[in-house]
Amino acid sequence: MTGLLGNWPEWCAVAIEMLGIGIITVIAVYSLVHGMIRLLKGDSPRSIQQEIRQRLGRGILLGLEFLIAADIIHTVAVELTFTTVGVLALVVLIRTFLSFTLEVELTGKWPWQLRRSETAE
Repeated sequence: MTGLLGNWPEWCAVAIEMLGIGIITVIAVYSLVHGMIRLLKGDSPRSIQQEIRQRLGRGILLGLEFLIAADIIHTVAVELTFTTVGVLALVVLIRTFLSFTLEVELTGKWPWQLRRSETAE
């Protein structure tokens, strides 16, 4: 499919992938710097650790969404074969599992439990 559309779908996938990696990197560095500043101010190390974990977890979740989007674009628009679709399915399954486990670790609830409890309020 690359011949029909040119190289721009591949470049889009790479750009979105780089954006996902950049988001994870920037949020990781920001979380650590913010935590060090709070530590120097004398805040509780336990609360600082919890805040760093929360920020980093949210950054990873956001970055994973962009990485999944890049994988989908690459598979569908650049290299559509049964093998790449199978690899994409496996990668999306693993990243979805990571997203769910990170959500549970950050909030203590499954994503569908959050929606149900938010609508009850």
